[in-house]
Order: sequence, then structure tokens, then C-alpha cells
Amino acid sequence: MRLKVVLASNNAKKLKELGALLAPAGVELVTQGSLGIAEAEEPHHTFLENALAKARHAAAASGLPALADDSGLCVDALGGAPGVYSAHYAELAADLANVVAVDDREALRARQDAANNAKLLTALADRHEPAARSARFVCTLVAVRSADDPEPLVAFGRWPGQILTGARGAGGFGYDPLMWIPALGASAAELDSAVKNAHSHRALAAAEMLRQLDAAWSHLLHPRG
Repeated sequence: MRLKVVLASNNAKKLKELGALLAPAGVELVTQGSLGIAEAEEPHHTFLENALAKARHAAAASGLPALADDSGLCVDALGGAPGVYSAHYAELAADLANVVAVDDREALRARQDAANNAKLLTALADRHEPAARSARFVCTLVAVRSADDPEPLVAFGRWPGQILTGARGAGGFGYDPLMWIPALGASAAELDSAVKNAHSHRALAAAEMLRQLDAAWSHLLHPRG
């Protein structure tokens, strides 16, 4: 028996990544959109606050445990930007939250990613040395048993790298084509899913979340009788 948990996101690629990472704990992730739940507001300036707000929103609307992932790219030369605004760093005329069809949503997300990457390259155009283009992918995962859970589980993951001067690779999503990972000698978009799921910021956060789930939610994941 698997524990159904609502993922406070409608990102199909994020669902696939997190679903694979958390499957060993007996967690079955379903997107909030599949349950007719609207996306939560994200008014805060930190990944932690936004993830907690999204998790509580999804739990309240579904009556189920919920998991939220607030993640993004922090570039040192830009004072940590785009940070919590990573997903909408560049403005587009269309509003992603109001797009209902899955195909249209993913097409718009791809346009948004391209616009975000172009803006980032422009912002770093005068920084040529790799050391001046240092950055981190950051992931914060928050899990709650209910909307008013007083003991949310919180896990962090950070994946360091450098921003390239042009895209490399066709895999992944978001800023992956621009994020060079020196330790692996490739961009995040050039890594296959198995390698990425072993090293990424989301993988690191998920591994920590697995440990916490096993310790704090064992009664839900492995009910007796």
C-alpha cells in the first residue's frame, strides 16, 4: 500500500523527478491540478516560506498529506537572483496559472524557460570568467500531514555550478542547459535522468526528506493491521 501525497505543483517534469526519488518510501505523488486544486500564492522572499505556504494550501484543499518543492537558481554575481523568482524571472504576456490544458501549459512553460535563460545570459554578459559566474541550484522540500500540521518536515539541497555563456544539452528543464556542473563535466541538461537524480539539488533534498519521512511518518507509510 502506498501513501497518496499531493504535490503542490502542476509541473509534469517535477512530478516525474520527485515521484521517482520518493517512490522508495512508498509515496505516490499526485499533482494538485489533477485534483482540481489551484496553485497557491507565493508572496514570500525565501524558498522555505513559499514551500510551506504551498504545502499547507494543497493539504487544506485536498484533505491529504502534501509535499511542496520550492526551488530555483541563485547566482552569486546577481546577489542570489533570480532566487524565488526563478520560474518567472522574465515576464511573459500569458499567465501560466490560468492555462488549463496540459499541452498548452507545457508549451508555455517551455517559452518561459527560454525567456528566463535569455534574461540570465544578458544579466551576466559582462562577466566572462567562470569564477564570476558561480551559482547554485537550491531546493527546499516541505511535507505536511495536514494543513495545520505543527511539525512540517523540511529538507534542503544545494547543487553548485557555473553559468555557461550558451545553452548545452537538450534534457532537463528550466535553467539546466545553462548550468555547468564542474564535478560531472557536463551541463545539467546533458545528464541522463539516473545521473541527475543521484546528484541534483532535488535529489539531495529528496534523500534527506526520505530519511525524515521514515523517522516521522512511519505510522502513515507502514500502517499496521
